[in-house]
Amino acid sequence: MDLNCDLGEGFGRWTLGDDDALLAVVTSANVACGFHAGDAATMRRVCDRAAALGVAIGAQVGYRDLPGFGRRFIDVEPEVLTQDVLYQLGALQAFARVAGSRVRYVKPHGALYNAVVRHEAQAAAVVRAVREHDPALPLLCLPGSVLLRRAAEAGLPIAVEAFADRAYAPDGTLVPRSRPGAVLTDADEVVDRCVAIATGQPVPDAEGGLLHLSPDSLCVHGDTPGAVELARRVRAALTDAGVPLAAFAPP
Repeated sequence: MDLNCDLGEGFGRWTLGDDDALLAVVTSANVACGFHAGDAATMRRVCDRAAALGVAIGAQVGYRDLPGFGRRFIDVEPEVLTQDVLYQLGALQAFARVAGSRVRYVKPHGALYNAVVRHEAQAAAVVRAVREHDPALPLLCLPGSVLLRRAAEAGLPIAVEAFADRAYAPDGTLVPRSRPGAVLTDADEVVDRCVAIATGQPVPDAEGGLLHLSPDSLCVHGDTPGAVELARRVRAALTDAGVPLAAFAPP
């Protein structure tokens, strides 16, 4: 099982999360590319550290929305969105190469991630950008999303993920953050859910039913209180359960 985490989300003098500590835990790093978070110095530092630790570098692409941290939907024209994603991919690829590594996958962030679950035009725009940049680059998607379908139709490699600390609707989509209980805060519950998902067991959905998830990667959030310790507990629990940990994207 792969463990991925959003990293490099500081900007200038402002920091968010403990990148170095989390890089010692996860197997894949979704590095912010400067549009919703991150800057050149941060991208360089995170890529250098990820490469030194053998952590896969992924491009965490989002809307051009630093004030809103990329969590506000923007009705951007598909052509513009394609170029914005290409710009972000190129920027991170430069820092990854200088670090002796490369960008190994792409994962949309925040509102863009949620939009491309159902938004045909924006999903197509993201797929076009990735395909033009490198058609061998995998997209990390939510199961059942328009993005996943569009990527598969375009011949892009795809991987699906599950979230350690998010509540799920019965259809397998994420409960919106605006709703109570959307983010799980009980560490024991989060750890138990991760082990269940990784070992093929069902987990409860938000309406009391059971949901089967078969992800290639588990996402642990790095910007919540206690994130580092929770990530360490998840990794230890998976190891104790006999689940091998490795990046999903090929080196």
